[in-house]
Amino acid sequence: MSATSRALDQDTIAAIATPSGRGGVSVIRVSGPEAKVIAERLTQKTLQVRHPVLCRFIGDTGHVIDEGLTLVFEGPASFTGEDVAEFHGHGGVVVTNLLLEACLSLGARLARPGEFSERAFLNNKLDLAQAEGLADLIDAPTVEAARQASASLQGVFSNAVNDFNQKVIELRVYVEASMDFPEEEIDFLNEGGVFDSLSDLKDEIGELIKKAQRGALMSRGAQIVMTGAPNAGKSSLMNRLANQAVAIVTDIPGTTRDVIRQSISIEGVAIQLSDTAGIRSASNEIEREGIQRAQAELERADIIIEVIDDTASEKVDLSRESTPQPLIRVHNKIDLSHRTPGLFIAPGSAEGGSGPATIAVSAVTGEGIDELERSIIQHLGFGDASATTPFSARERHVTCLKRADGMLQDALLRFKTSKAGELLAEDLRDMHTELASITGAMSTDDLLGEIFSSFCIGK
Repeated sequence: MSATSRALDQDTIAAIATPSGRGGVSVIRVSGPEAKVIAERLTQKTLQVRHPVLCRFIGDTGHVIDEGLTLVFEGPASFTGEDVAEFHGHGGVVVTNLLLEACLSLGARLARPGEFSERAFLNNKLDLAQAEGLADLIDAPTVEAARQASASLQGVFSNAVNDFNQKVIELRVYVEASMDFPEEEIDFLNEGGVFDSLSDLKDEIGELIKKAQRGALMSRGAQIVMTGAPNAGKSSLMNRLANQAVAIVTDIPGTTRDVIRQSISIEGVAIQLSDTAGIRSASNEIEREGIQRAQAELERADIIIEVIDDTASEKVDLSRESTPQPLIRVHNKIDLSHRTPGLFIAPGSAEGGSGPATIAVSAVTGEGIDELERSIIQHLGFGDASATTPFSARERHVTCLKRADGMLQDALLRFKTSKAGELLAEDLRDMHTELASITGAMSTDDLLGEIFSSFCIGK
């Protein structure tokens, strides 16, 4: 369905558009057919569009609530595509709420979370991917994530999806046209061009998926979990990577009982680093619960870092177990073992050094930490300049692209064996529908409700 087919609420809505709390300025935003009327009644002035005016805000009892700037926009030349009024007052909690209550008493209703952005989408001011880019920009954990979210807000991701989808449409048109003119002497479906086009689309969507995965990872931040035997130095390593003492460090095995989390940034990539309880046979119920939480944390990780005490006589590692996530083995305490810092091939590794990366570090002196950080970035897919992504994305987008990729793979196999144009045209139609759901050109009400309900109120 199109963006305009979802019912557009004609109520006038209002909300606080700035964070709650004390500040220099607070903003109340009003959108809908009565926005200008409410603004003129609240200020008792005749207001011109796009002309900020210093006004007193007058309550329904005639008392002055506050004084500040009033700005009115006329639809469709506004963020939501509707008439919009903004009141910029002093940033106090009480006075801001009084101003909002005055807007509500004049006929507006309180906006739902994300309703301003939803109206912008429904009025074709933003597509769905752009609206999600706006939310990602607000929540961006790093400068690089903010840059990519801004690009998505400007339509970079949407354009990439739309350009690819246009190629799908063009191929579908070609296939259907070939079926509509069977009397032609040339068999267009069997001459090889269609199969080549499908193969080219397969390569292109593969690259688009890689970029979207990196964009989604940049937006949400990577989950990295440190595990290993007790007293291997996990907490010390976490403190070194975080550049602050966030975890308690002692010589007593089992000191870490719960999962300790710390947000860090490596080369512009946001990372949620988790220090977990040492994996061993628990000696009491508290430690047993900590180990269970550690194991649950491992299942959600993007990367697992196993910390190994390089001074220990027996160095047990997770690489002998099956882990779906990338695994980095870190041999810690080389300030005591005197091993050379950096990458090395551990004893017992397969010939050629295949298997998990193994890095020697000292959490105490910092030796080898730079190599560890580079390895983390490479495992996350940001190893070189060509691995950067020009836009932010979400897991929803990645899922849609992967489904479309699966449809394309099925279409390739079916067409290769059957050369049936009718089946290929249907596969391409399904691909087009799946891709269109990314930008909202075809989306269900349930999907839209789920997406916009995650936005903050006032956005």
